[in-house]
Amino acid sequence: MTVQHKLVGNAMQLVMCQLEPGQTVYAEAGKFLWKTTNVSIETRLSKPTTATAGGGGGGSGGGGGLLGKVMDVGKRFLAGQSLAFQHFSPAGGSGIVAFSGTLPGEMRAIELDGSIGWYTEKDALIAAESTVDFDIAFAGLRTGRRGGTGFILERFTGVGTLFVAASGNFIELNPAKYGGKIQVHTGAVVGFEDTVRYSVEYIGGLSAQTAMTAMFGGEGIHLATLEGDGIVILQSVNLHGLADAMEKLMGDAGESKNHGGLGGLLDR
Repeated sequence: MTVQHKLVGNAMQLVMCQLEPGQTVYAEAGKFLWKTTNVSIETRLSKPTTATAGGGGGGSGGGGGLLGKVMDVGKRFLAGQSLAFQHFSPAGGSGIVAFSGTLPGEMRAIELDGSIGWYTEKDALIAAESTVDFDIAFAGLRTGRRGGTGFILERFTGVGTLFVAASGNFIELNPAKYGGKIQVHTGAVVGFEDTVRYSVEYIGGLSAQTAMTAMFGGEGIHLATLEGDGIVILQSVNLHGLADAMEKLMGDAGESKNHGGLGGLLDR
């Protein structure tokens, strides 16, 4: 039985989940919003179940027991993620728990049926049913050096409901409809089905034009490449561009404060 849920809002969506007895959802720290009193919160270092991961859909699981838990926590530490999940379960009947993202944008519920898994960028997870397996997937050191944040992905398999969020609006594509391959800025990737192959590609040969692009265009000359037949979700806000814009605004605010600005004039 999938989790009954309702997406609320538009500029910054949240999801309300109605949990029945025996159902549990887990979430990243910082995504919980509110709940009914009969829903308990338990923080655990371990993930809900043991999954497998690896760039492009391969790899081996971390194993069970204490060693498996240490490996899980270690991978999340290397990925810059919170070390623990929050688990939510109802008692004495159905209960409601709500989650939201950290940036204005859209949210989507993805229903996994066990036949196809999903990879997402490392901050896309909002919450997932406990029957959905989670793992960190590293796309490879070479890809990591080229792709920046695209190096670290999260992988979800199993059966159940997965909730993801992104900045701005979702853009859904299938590379098969565009010659089998699309190139994307790594800061725009939200997630993709595991039938799609992911890599980071060097664009163009070394020339004056590519050097100008790398130095002044702000985009570099490496792009995420998505190939195959499957769903790809992009976000309309480039996270790298958003981070740069926020950093610039913070710097401008600091300069205004140091130089007095309007507030300084009014205080005189």
